[in-house]
Amino acid sequence: MLRMQSTGKYSIRDLERLSGVKAHTIRIWEKRYGIIKPERTDTNIRYYSNDDLRHLLNISVLNNHGYKISAISEMSEGEIARRLSDLQVVKQDKDNYQENLLLSMIELNEAQFNKTFHSAIMNRGFEKTVVSIIFPFFERIGLMWQTGTINPAQEHFISNIIRQKIIAATDALNVIPAANAQTVLLFLPEGELHELGLLFYNYAFRARGYKAIYLGQSVPLESLQRITGICRPDLVVTAMINATQRKDYEHFTRLLAKAFPGKKIFYTGLVPSSAGIELPKHAYRVADLIAFLRLK
Repeated sequence: MLRMQSTGKYSIRDLERLSGVKAHTIRIWEKRYGIIKPERTDTNIRYYSNDDLRHLLNISVLNNHGYKISAISEMSEGEIARRLSDLQVVKQDKDNYQENLLLSMIELNEAQFNKTFHSAIMNRGFEKTVVSIIFPFFERIGLMWQTGTINPAQEHFISNIIRQKIIAATDALNVIPAANAQTVLLFLPEGELHELGLLFYNYAFRARGYKAIYLGQSVPLESLQRITGICRPDLVVTAMINATQRKDYEHFTRLLAKAFPGKKIFYTGLVPSSAGIELPKHAYRVADLIAFLRLK
């Protein structure tokens, strides 16, 4: 169980977003069982500390595993820690991983993150860990970042660790593409910097014997047009996360189709799925490219 410095100030809505426990339930737990005791500002506004958040997260984990809140409220900090330790030895499920990752992010605790991540890999393997735990976790903290619940620096901290993990896993691959292997070109359009999803697809294609050419972040379209004579990919994969106007997105898809005529182009990320436009021929919007291509 982590000890966190009491420097954060959270509203009850922040606790709800971070812990997944409804604000109404938190209030009941406060009044009936005294599990956390908010402090007040000079203007009498209630707020919660990092210790309160950590304590609530630990209580939530125990409660989700069948412990009654009345029983948890009678436990000491040491007893809660022992029960959590027992749970982690017996069972490390998706919810446990999510809570541990969240705590490591809030405290900027890389050692705790590594412990959780390696445990998940031992139980699920690298790919399933990224797909079923890490990506849903980033969806969760993305909402927290938008609502101001977490500091953007905390999100960057976790993002950079995950980026390093994916790159290290890619470097460790010992797969040599066959001479007739298909070539996949992966890049982010100009202005796009969120590359975790694309890095993972780069790993997944390479692991399956594809020839992968990874161009990375913010690649100008004219640069792509210049390399078509050098690189003749069978597949093109890109991702768009930033908010984009419909006309700009539509214009980009037409230009990309022109740059790679007849090639399959896959658009991943949030914007393509919500843009509501008709893509050019041979272009596809996909949420899970591995499942779409049946990349076993």
